[in-house]
Amino acid sequence: MSNVLIVAEHGGGAIRKSTFHALAAGQEIARRTGGKVHVALLGKGVSALGADLAAYGVDVHVADAPVLEHPIAEALAPVIADLAKALGASHVGAAATAQGKDLLPRVAARLGAGMATEVLGFGGDGGGVTFRRPMWAGNVLAEVEIATPVKVFTVRTTEFAPAQKAAAPGAVHPVPVTVDASSLRTRHAGFREVKSERPELTEARIVVAGGRGTKGDFKAIEALADALGAAVGASRAAVDAGWVPNDWQVGQTGKVVAPELYVAAGISGAIQHLAGMKGSKVIVAVNKDPDAPIFQIADYGLVADLFQALPALAAKVKASR
Repeated sequence: MSNVLIVAEHGGGAIRKSTFHALAAGQEIARRTGGKVHVALLGKGVSALGADLAAYGVDVHVADAPVLEHPIAEALAPVIADLAKALGASHVGAAATAQGKDLLPRVAARLGAGMATEVLGFGGDGGGVTFRRPMWAGNVLAEVEIATPVKVFTVRTTEFAPAQKAAAPGAVHPVPVTVDASSLRTRHAGFREVKSERPELTEARIVVAGGRGTKGDFKAIEALADALGAAVGASRAAVDAGWVPNDWQVGQTGKVVAPELYVAAGISGAIQHLAGMKGSKVIVAVNKDPDAPIFQIADYGLVADLFQALPALAAKVKASR
């Protein structure tokens, strides 16, 4: 039997959606190994959120202490590592978010564990689990076997449906915290949140993205996004040119999204960009170049000038409402 420990993320007084996708991945491993899923919830004033996670039929271990107020990996890692040892966890996982990518390697180092990142799925038989992860911008899928007794992983949340609530809730357990704040070499300097009325890019149902073809003018992109109630994304070319903020970037070195609808306007479809959005349910491409690679993966393609097509589409959307 192999227990699985999933590290939860929270913000704004709620559990982040990415946690439920990571939880589903943990449940799949538990089904393969015959183990039990546990969840670690760390922070300050987070005890009330424990019941929200327990509703998914898992035991939740809550570490609530002032030293854990901010997601500083140096403070969180020893608590998670100690908890994994206490639970006899053979697998420790989290979502492949900025926090997960920062935290889990430190946990792996403390546990002397091998690690697989950006996991897309699982394989193996006979109770063993292998990890499928992308290489070379997703052009190759590697089947990775981790030989260490404890295995640490982060999952690409776009590849796992969110976990569902269970008929019977799990238990909530307090976790002692012995981290000395004065010994930490990292401190929280501040957090400047980017506020927007649009939905968060990684959690939006619809994304409208622009690339080099916008020539720096994102007005048509934003107008269509607002008409659809969508988030705005961009290719790396648009970000590197300084046309839009870094947090709009979709792709291998940006954010990975899989909305129900992804509109790519003026984006040629470089491999690095496709790696961040090809999991979208429906892809609509608008580009003047009929040979643009984006059309090869698009469900619907329109060879047209985005500055004419997008305003017309936005007008149709508004008229239909």
